[in-house]
Amino acid sequence: MTDLVSLPDIEAAAGRLAGVTVRTPLVPFPEPRPEPGPERGPSLLVKPESLQPVGAFKLRGAYNAIASLPADVRAAGVVAHSSGNHAQAVAYTARALGIPAVLVMPHTTPGVKVDACMALGAEIVYVEPTAEARAETAGKLAAAHGFTMIPPYDDARVIAGQGTVGLEIAQDRPDVDVVLVPVSGGGLISGVSAAVKALRPEARVVGVEPELAADARDSLRAGRPVAWAAEETGRTIADGLRVQRVGDLPFAHLRAHVDGIVTVSEDEIRAAMRRLARETRLIAEPSGAVATAAYLYHRDELPAGTTYVSILSGGNVDPALFLDVLR
Repeated sequence: MTDLVSLPDIEAAAGRLAGVTVRTPLVPFPEPRPEPGPERGPSLLVKPESLQPVGAFKLRGAYNAIASLPADVRAAGVVAHSSGNHAQAVAYTARALGIPAVLVMPHTTPGVKVDACMALGAEIVYVEPTAEARAETAGKLAAAHGFTMIPPYDDARVIAGQGTVGLEIAQDRPDVDVVLVPVSGGGLISGVSAAVKALRPEARVVGVEPELAADARDSLRAGRPVAWAAEETGRTIADGLRVQRVGDLPFAHLRAHVDGIVTVSEDEIRAAMRRLARETRLIAEPSGAVATAAYLYHRDELPAGTTYVSILSGGNVDPALFLDVLR
């Protein structure tokens, strides 16, 4: 039996993150004016992790993992592989703690994310956009230079850090019925579901993926992690959700805590980005908009409830793409 991340693990992470990460608010998504009468329809609250110092939730997991290392191990430096937001979180943490960081990134990573990592002082190594190339190169660098690998999602310390998102949701809205979470490698939904189910067992946690990168949906259906080819996942606009398969530890959390997976189309992702910008004044990158898209366009596929929360996981969108979406 794989040891799952527990509520005490997540609470310990919250202690490390105090004063480092932002306790992001729950922002109401404007609803159409209800019909007269006592019945209140369902409402959506958006948790904008785009407001973190690195523009995404990833700082929670990266900082918790690195801050958990013994001082001498930490001082030798860290290496990570990521399509952008995890890399930026590792770079930010390394600068804050005064240690070296090397980042292995696909050459297809949006320039806005690469530039941010370089500005934080990290060294960048480019590779082909496959999971194998990323992991292999990062592993070789760790072995050659004595760096500690900071995985993007398949790590208990990272999952515990991401779980602080769920801890805040359950503390701020104890009445939450449904929590909608973007799924890539599975670290965020693992931590969020562990926290939410511990504090509000009756709440439902639903993962959201692009139709063009629905490996987590297929994995839950098959009862084992199912991989998609990089050429397939590379088709989605949601560059942060192009991971080819969920991690092993995240998959164990999915099976234990997650109530289902919903998929959204490319047009729905773009529409959700537009509506978040215009109606809530929140900037979402495509990956960050999928959970809200599920509420807006797939409500009939979601569990019944009154209070829904969608996690806006990041706002690091390429400016040219954002302008195109807004048009």
